[in-house]
Amino acid sequence: MATSTSRRPSWRTVTPVLAVAVFGLAACSNSQESTDVKGTTPPVWTSSPAPAGGDSGHGDKGHGGDHGSTTPSPNPASGIRAELKDSTGGSIGLATFGVEGTHLVVTVEAHGLKPGFHGLHIHTTGKCEGDFASAGGHLQTGAANAHPASGDLTSLQVIADGTGKLVTYTDTVTLDQIKGKSIIIHADADNFGNVPARYTREGGTGADETSLTTGDAGARVACGVIG
Repeated sequence: MATSTSRRPSWRTVTPVLAVAVFGLAACSNSQESTDVKGTTPPVWTSSPAPAGGDSGHGDKGHGGDHGSTTPSPNPASGIRAELKDSTGGSIGLATFGVEGTHLVVTVEAHGLKPGFHGLHIHTTGKCEGDFASAGGHLQTGAANAHPASGDLTSLQVIADGTGKLVTYTDTVTLDQIKGKSIIIHADADNFGNVPARYTREGGTGADETSLTTGDAGARVACGVIG
């Protein structure tokens, strides 16, 4: 009997401790609530699924995952065009005109031409007949005597096989201003009013009228109506 009496206090002491521990765990579980406030502890897991399309918290935009908007690339060739023809009516190339920002992009591709530089201009009239004199003079949208003219473009360089390609920019004309006009390829290079010594006359200070208005680019070898 003595042995049984001595063990009972030990069992009674352990029982309240276990009860307190169980109560503490239950209290902690029942009172904890989830939170979505950043910087706090993670929310308690529940059996409810996450809402569709919800933010996973990984910040896709921060990782370059924002694919909702893109900046379109400019497409200069999406505007208007002109088929380039020689004096026999044969097609020798194509010119395209498009808008990029505040300026025009002009692309010219041609074949069957003499190697070297060829003057390239937008002319006032959309007619390509005979020797192409029907196309009129260089397009001028501002002051009548301004030089270079509004329609003057960079010269086209043709290589040994007779082909040439040029992509050039101009802000002296708009797409609307060149619709219905023409583009001319000349036989020779344009001097752009950079007058050589032979044009300096005694007492004179510059080029003659022909040089100023044509750039001495020679005959018109190809023409295309813009539109």
